[in-house]
Amino acid sequence: MITSLRLVNFKNFADETLRVGPFTVIVGANASGKSNIRDAFRFLHGIGRGYTLAEIIGGQYGGGGQSEWAEIRGAMKEIIRFGQPAFSLQVKMENLAYTIEVGRNEARNGAFQVTRETLEAGSRTIYTSHPGEGDPVYAQGDDTRLVLHMEKISLQRAYDRQFVQGNYARRIMVRPDQPALTQIREHRRVLRAHKEYAEQAIKVLANMRFLDLDLNRMRRASFSGQIALGDGGENLPTVLQAICADPQREKILTEWLRELTPMDVRGFEFPTDSLSGRVQLVLREANDRQVSAYAASDGTLRFLAMLAALLGPNPHRLYMFEEIDNGIHPARVQLLIDLIEGQTAKGASQVVTTTHSPDLLTIINDDTFENTSVVGRLDDADEAIIRPVAELPKAGALRKSQGLGRLLAGGWMEDALAFTEGDNDEEGK
Repeated sequence: MITSLRLVNFKNFADETLRVGPFTVIVGANASGKSNIRDAFRFLHGIGRGYTLAEIIGGQYGGGGQSEWAEIRGAMKEIIRFGQPAFSLQVKMENLAYTIEVGRNEARNGAFQVTRETLEAGSRTIYTSHPGEGDPVYAQGDDTRLVLHMEKISLQRAYDRQFVQGNYARRIMVRPDQPALTQIREHRRVLRAHKEYAEQAIKVLANMRFLDLDLNRMRRASFSGQIALGDGGENLPTVLQAICADPQREKILTEWLRELTPMDVRGFEFPTDSLSGRVQLVLREANDRQVSAYAASDGTLRFLAMLAALLGPNPHRLYMFEEIDNGIHPARVQLLIDLIEGQTAKGASQVVTTTHSPDLLTIINDDTFENTSVVGRLDDADEAIIRPVAELPKAGALRKSQGLGRLLAGGWMEDALAFTEGDNDEEGK
């Protein structure tokens, strides 16, 4: 599970850390930087997928020019905070910490390159990758390569089978245009133990989903066997069909849908078109009335997609939504939050979402409150700041007396940021 994300000179963040829990809620005014946090998670996800820096930032295209990975939002020069030489991201997991620093090589037309990278397990450094003082930078033609430093956990003496603890630097070459994390697993000179740590980190970073649900895509029929929900909600019929193959899961899915919508849903049907072979989604109500995905309400489809993501047989480790309550009636938000908090409490998945909804903040439980952060900008400042709402002055007491939603709607959070950070600025002068 990811526990925190630190952003240094990434877009409009100078040096800020987001606390990440089972269910993480991010609030803030428009253009404050909430979507930039999503971009930071996407950057890390691109690393997990094995892309180069150019592909992560500029997009990855397959055969025929079809996009397989959307580029990071904004101009390339804007990903590094203005006036800074590099940005870095650090993600902490339960037993690992991974940090990557990325700058631009002006000698190579501003190409992005890794300038520092570390993987740590507890207090032990698994590897560092950077051209530090005294470290040679190997050049082979036009391809500059960095030196990777490994810390050896133990050495076995063949003659007496004793283990010697100590440091051992093993230097190998890795390309600077791709994170070492996804290069060393294929390198024959890297110890198996180090590869296993790298694989653990890769698995966490690769197992993210960024759902930006599109109603038209969710309504479309899908090919049989497509059991991975697309980021826009593609393949919803066949994903639900796979869930409903288990009667117990179908029962849970149906019960949640009855709770979340005014429909008296009793089951699902998945008719297949004989010509195209595509599977359609049909909801069956108690009176045998059938409602196709094309006729279902927007809110019903959004609920179904979130249910499919969270209740599916192979949930991802982290889901990120923008405005998770978008299109959901305020009276149903409580049930949605109950579902998310209940599922994420089991530990299989995490959910990170942005929201502008006072209703959502009013009903979150105590654990989610501790993992709710506000993003904002101070007057006459370019950079954004991230602060846990629970650490704002008297936030806990005001939440009990007035409700967190009312504090959001009244602008109290931005005022509290200005008050507390303004004091810090004065003390620093």
